[in-house]
Amino acid sequence: MKSFSDAYRDAGVDVTAGYEGVRLFSEKVKKTFTPGVIGELGGFGGLFRPDLSGMKKPVLVSGTDGVGTKLKIAFAMDRHDTVGIDCVAMSVNDIVCSGAKPLFFLDYIALPKSEPEKVAAIVSGVAEGCIQAGCALIGGETAEMPGLYAEGEYDLAGFAVGIADEEKILDGSSVREGDVLIGLSSSGLHSNGFSLVRKILKENSIALDSCSGELGAPIGEVLLRPTRIYVNAVISLLKEVNVRSIAHITGGGFFENIPRAVPENFSIHIDRNAVDMPPVFRFLQKAGSVPERDMFNVFNMGIGMCILVPREEADRALAILKTAGEKAAVIGGIRPGSHEVIL
Repeated sequence: MKSFSDAYRDAGVDVTAGYEGVRLFSEKVKKTFTPGVIGELGGFGGLFRPDLSGMKKPVLVSGTDGVGTKLKIAFAMDRHDTVGIDCVAMSVNDIVCSGAKPLFFLDYIALPKSEPEKVAAIVSGVAEGCIQAGCALIGGETAEMPGLYAEGEYDLAGFAVGIADEEKILDGSSVREGDVLIGLSSSGLHSNGFSLVRKILKENSIALDSCSGELGAPIGEVLLRPTRIYVNAVISLLKEVNVRSIAHITGGGFFENIPRAVPENFSIHIDRNAVDMPPVFRFLQKAGSVPERDMFNVFNMGIGMCILVPREEADRALAILKTAGEKAAVIGGIRPGSHEVIL
């Protein structure tokens, strides 16, 4: 007998619609499977056998995050196939900062009622993010919660697990005076600062389908561009260069995130002219009359990840990153100081 409940459906939960969503996205999810995956979708737990060859002391590294109020932009535009990439990116970009290779990812979607096509679009984005990060989507959960979320809205979160050899874990302790900071270009706002973005749009009556010449596309489309995933480029770099430390530029911008990767007896000096900002940041700054310091304390300003390397290895690092498809540049350096970012 198949699972079905008239009573539960009358209460607002349609289990058969949930099954249809799984059917629609299952093939996309299977494309993320890597050699470590054991079993199929649908179990009570995702199974993964890690390859520990060549590691002296394997350490699991985990990270979790959501997409935040960027989802409000997706709701307004009724586009749901990119936010899953954001969800994966926020976790895998975090754990690669420790020098860990992501192994697998699990997602969680909560919504007022199951809409199979919408759920399939969301999960297809999650699967695409996993493919970009080289990790497997081995499970997840879709929860119908009538009365808790507004009609047409949902929440999306997830977590990643990676692995690193203990002796190769990056913790910032090897940072030295004179090291240089390489900035990897972002694809835009990524998934941070959207409460401020939405405030600016609302106060200035800026419609998501409006197009500013400087942006080259409607503002909604620019805002919804998914977070860039840096995993493959960073892993390639770690094999060839003495990377001292890495910072993922998320909520809190430059002032919160870069110091997390640097010992307290150093300061980070940023060459403001070396930061190549996409036009959307100037657009928002002007529209919202936002002070420049606040912009650097909220947004990534065009730099999605910062990598600290010895000065003598900077050119080699830039070449490797370019080969890996990243736009990168030296944007600053490390000096003795009081653990602050100086623009």
